Amino acid sequence: QVQVVESGGGLMQAGGSLRLSCAASGSIVVIAAMGWYRQAPGKQRELVARFTGDSTNYADSVKGRFTISRDNAKNTVYLQMNNLKPEDTAVYYCYADIRTTFSSSSRRAYWGQGTQVTVSS
Repeated sequence: QVQVVESGGGLMQAGGSLRLSCAASGSIVVIAAMGWYRQAPGKQRELVARFTGDSTNYADSVKGRFTISRDNAKNTVYLQMNNLKPEDTAVYYCYADIRTTFSSSSRRAYWGQGTQVTVSS
């Protein structure tokens, strides 16, 4: 059993900063990828930032403002969000691509419950 739990988020004025945390726990053998997606009202869920192995990907809209980091020992990723804009308002979801055994057949995606980020102008 694997759990992915986010924390952080909240209400912030434009130009401010917030930090999100996400911890994966349970029967984890390998985390192949881990990161953040977001979904604004009426829009599709989109990538914000994620690690895949040693590489990092960011959405163009957050480059230079958001930074993803990780603590492998704690199976945790963080998202530091600076210079927030109203268009960053969304529910932010943590994503983890995890194997629970050494077999590739155990690999699947896990999602957190989501945390609301609201940026006021």
